[in-house]
Amino acid sequence: MLAPILLFAPPASAHPPSQAETEQARVEILKTVAEMQAAWNRGDFRGYMAGFKNPDVIFVSGGRIKDGWQGALDDYIRNYGASDATRGTLTFYDMKIELLAPDAAQLIGHYRLDRPEKPMEGINTRLFRKVNGRWVIALNHVSAYEVGR
Repeated sequence: MLAPILLFAPPASAHPPSQAETEQARVEILKTVAEMQAAWNRGDFRGYMAGFKNPDVIFVSGGRIKDGWQGALDDYIRNYGASDATRGTLTFYDMKIELLAPDAAQLIGHYRLDRPEKPMEGINTRLFRKVNGRWVIALNHVSAYEVGR
């Protein structure tokens, strides 16, 4: 009768993250986001995409689900790469991070894309995973809206 009880026992490694683990993850994730922002603002779309899980990141935006790192990179270059004005200046702010497990965290935050035509604002909901010692975005959900000038 002992076997069924063991089936429902949590694994020995299932422990809530410590305060130190949580703070370390938060620092590393914010660093990743800052690097992404800086890359975007200098026109380095490949550098921006370094913050996403390659090749199997999932993007949810505009009522659609899009799979894949390369497709996202191609979309960013096509839609934002024509000029500095088209790309705009990206700012991430008001970010809240929750460590879900030693290798998983969620980030909910705002962003603003300032540009002469169609400035945008929105909210990102991101699932970060720790892969090979690096925090990367495995799932990115964006709710965006145009900003009135």
